Amino acid sequence: MSSLVRLMDWTESLPERVRTLQELVERMFSETASNFTRLETFVPRVDIVERDKAYEIHVAVPGMKKEDFKVELTEGRLTISGERKFQKEEGDKRTYHRVETQYGSFMRSFLLPDDVKTDAITAEYADGILKVELPKDEKKAQVARIEIK
Repeated sequence: MSSLVRLMDWTESLPERVRTLQELVERMFSETASNFTRLETFVPRVDIVERDKAYEIHVAVPGMKKEDFKVELTEGRLTISGERKFQKEEGDKRTYHRVETQYGSFMRSFLLPDDVKTDAITAEYADGILKVELPKDEKKAQVARIEIK
């Protein structure tokens, strides 16, 4: 009989326990959401195009300067990095009601195909698009056929 009483005591306080658990979960998610907002990662959109004589990587990064980028090639991997900073001038009296533009550091890395002529890679920045051109090496692009015996 005593176990039945304990069960009833526990169930009577169940709504209070559920409410406490619900408050804990809500607080956890609200804190996490605000942390995600502050720590949002800037990941620019990328298009990769293959043409007859070259590959092209187009990185959408409006509002930056060419000095804000670093393009590096290491062991067949092309890495594009940079930082877009929020520009608020000293004494700026504007009030921002919404800022949807992403800011911060970014890094995108791409493993290059074997037929890229690595010593001829070029990059240019115009109209908010960083364009990296990766010329193909025709000698490397040839496929060797192997006869099956």
